[in-house]
Amino acid sequence: MKFKLFLLFSFACQFSFAQLSPKTILLKADRVFDGVEMHQNWFVVVKDTRIFMVGDQKDLLQIKFKIDTTINLPGQTLLPGLIEGHSHLFLHPYNETEWNDQVLKESRAERLVRAVNHAKTTLMAGFTTVRDLGTEGAGFDDVGLRESINSGLTIGPRMMVAGRAIVATGSYGPKTDVTELDLPKGAEESDGEHLISTVRNQIGHGIDVVKIYADYRWGLNKTSMPTFSVAEIKSVVETAKSTGRPVAAHAGTKEGMRRAIEGGVETIEHGDNGDAEVFNLMKEKGIALCPTIAAGDAISQYDGWKRGTLPEPARITQKHKSFSAALAAGVTICFGGDVGVFPHGDNAREMEMMVEYGMKPLAVLQSATSINAKVFHQNEIGQLKAGLKADIIAVSGNPLDNISTIRKVNLVMKDGVIYKLNP
Repeated sequence: MKFKLFLLFSFACQFSFAQLSPKTILLKADRVFDGVEMHQNWFVVVKDTRIFMVGDQKDLLQIKFKIDTTINLPGQTLLPGLIEGHSHLFLHPYNETEWNDQVLKESRAERLVRAVNHAKTTLMAGFTTVRDLGTEGAGFDDVGLRESINSGLTIGPRMMVAGRAIVATGSYGPKTDVTELDLPKGAEESDGEHLISTVRNQIGHGIDVVKIYADYRWGLNKTSMPTFSVAEIKSVVETAKSTGRPVAAHAGTKEGMRRAIEGGVETIEHGDNGDAEVFNLMKEKGIALCPTIAAGDAISQYDGWKRGTLPEPARITQKHKSFSAALAAGVTICFGGDVGVFPHGDNAREMEMMVEYGMKPLAVLQSATSINAKVFHQNEIGQLKAGLKADIIAVSGNPLDNISTIRKVNLVMKDGVIYKLNP
């Protein structure tokens, strides 16, 4: 007897139980966002782990096969499971514990337990897939977490993992003024011809995506400056691409972005100082931007700024400017908030800020579903379409009218398994 239906409720404590899952489930809601468009009065039929049929509810009478269970969701919207494009499940908010202290003072066991809890919280918030871009000092524990979720040992989103990530020697932290100390690093250091073996070693440890830091705060007065040369980045991309793996680049400076673009990466993370010139180059080469607006906003608040008050921090003003330039250039925008800097489960914060910064709600929904799926080479998720994996959520209201309704998650289904259902 196979158990597949998990319902999780949160009270003073969290518990779960399982019962036999129906083979065929009919989901009916006021509207369905299929990953591309919003449709009124549509339905979705799930059979085992896959979407079997999607269509207009007026056609339900023509269905000849048996429906085992019908779930009515009045006043709600069905959507594909959301895809978080930039997370760090092994981090927790910096206003709780500074990044340096997480890397240096928290045990690997503690960090893994936190990551397990973060994964559950992320799934219950409606994010059925995450691209996790580095464990920040926790080695390849993300590979183990991914496999534990896949095997059913614990619950969480589908994971694409970057393992240790790669930084230029001397550029990354933690650092200390006691120069004779050799501190553990938040990523793996490598340079020149050694980059090829570093990438191959990380692939051998099971990563899905290679992440590099094309710039970092290692200039005079801790200013952000480029790290790798274009030739070095090209060697990383060529090595990763030969195994079918993409390369994501942390890049906030214009020169770091330019080198990453010329090197052939597939996504630029952050892009804080991008301008029309560099974004036009990204558009020309088909490179996507993952803007991580919410992370910079959170850090500014940790530093004492209150949203909506003046003076606005320079980094916030610049982020408005760069994101507007990216939109104007027509760059593909990935949804990804750099969650971990701020609380896991609050992933929707990035979606709200994308709208606040000038993106249309429909475009934001597309970014968090079908666009992320395409950019991340995830061909079986991101849309409500027959034959794809049954990753489906339901939220109260219409997120096109108010993007914040994306927080009101009543149904979470991944691979046809229901993890949350609020009738």
